[in-house]
Amino acid sequence: MKIEHIEITHPDRIIFTKKKITKGDVVLYYEKAAEKMLPFLKNRPLTLQRFPDGIKEQGFYQKNASEYFPSFIKRIEIETEEGMNTQFLCNSKKALIYLANQGAVTFHTWLSKKDKINHPDKIVFDLDPSKGDFSQIKKAAFLVKDFLEAKKIVPKIGSTGQNGVHVSYKIRRTRTFDEIKKKTKEMAEELVKLHPEIFTTQIRKNKREGKIFLDYLRNEYAQTIVCPFSLRANEEAGIAVPLDWDQFENISNSKEFNFSNIENYLKKNYFRF
Repeated sequence: MKIEHIEITHPDRIIFTKKKITKGDVVLYYEKAAEKMLPFLKNRPLTLQRFPDGIKEQGFYQKNASEYFPSFIKRIEIETEEGMNTQFLCNSKKALIYLANQGAVTFHTWLSKKDKINHPDKIVFDLDPSKGDFSQIKKAAFLVKDFLEAKKIVPKIGSTGQNGVHVSYKIRRTRTFDEIKKKTKEMAEELVKLHPEIFTTQIRKNKREGKIFLDYLRNEYAQTIVCPFSLRANEEAGIAVPLDWDQFENISNSKEFNFSNIENYLKKNYFRF
């Protein structure tokens, strides 16, 4: 089995046990999703969540480029607290297929691009439920939407393929991550004051009192968010997807779009860049 001239190894290996989704199925999905996914991946440093033996086994995260990665996997030198790290990008369908063949199930991206690595081009609020009540997440997301629109900001919504949602918006690349983090912290605290019964910024789950965790900490240097159209490592094989607000209002959970039904989403081309 070859895709983009890459020999797919162990294509029959089961990755998602419940749905009997094989590694070959995963790679074929990423081939189909590449056109829509690559604009979100291009020129952004990555962290992969790899499960070479399936999601029932222990996976691992990878952010540094392996020495054996071929030349079409582009590298980037990233400054960290420990020194310089060689990380990698996914800028082509061939690169996407190669990384999926390495057992990558989930792709996480930075909020900045390689040419201005310390200047994000988007802000994301990650809404994480304390309980499994998706109606609470919906209510919270629309409150964030109203809050941002009152500030003349145009927010977008996306499911994460797990339990929560991302409310995001684009910004000009004129401020650093430190400046953005300060601003998003202020906004999150303002939302908590406006709706104390709904939101919390408590990091520890045992202190959230059943409220929605308004995670603004994603807006930091070297932090990542799940890439739209990425699979998630859960038995439903949920997929993170961008949505219109009307579509979001009509879904019942954040895993509503998954491996079993994503093809219709891709064909109907719901999302417009």
